Amino acid sequence: MFTLSSHHQFNLFSQAIDMRKGFNGLSGIVTNILQDNPRSGEVFIFINKGRDKIKLLQWQGCGFVLHYKRLEQGTFELPHYENLEGSIILSYTKMAMMVDGLSIKNIAERKRFNALNSTVTA
Repeated sequence: MFTLSSHHQFNLFSQAIDMRKGFNGLSGIVTNILQDNPRSGEVFIFINKGRDKIKLLQWQGCGFVLHYKRLEQGTFELPHYENLEGSIILSYTKMAMMVDGLSIKNIAERKRFNALNSTVTA
């Protein structure tokens, strides 16, 4: 099953890439530039210079899955980030909004319970 969910971590590569790159080229960027493991289960997002093409590279147990979208009109809106960073982490919501063409600039995230940050008192 080819699925993306909120259980994944989404890493947006901060530089434009050549969209002719496939599985090997993109996993090479993850390994050599980001110093990360492309088989970690995280989803790595790549966008071209014209911001009208996007690829998502994901490892699913026994092989890579490549999601590819080309816009016929318009561009993908990117979140603000420093160009020097290797990648930025996006939430599932921001990734889905970006891919669907919704504005992500004025998102106000409301406070939610996080089991990792909560303390249990006896």
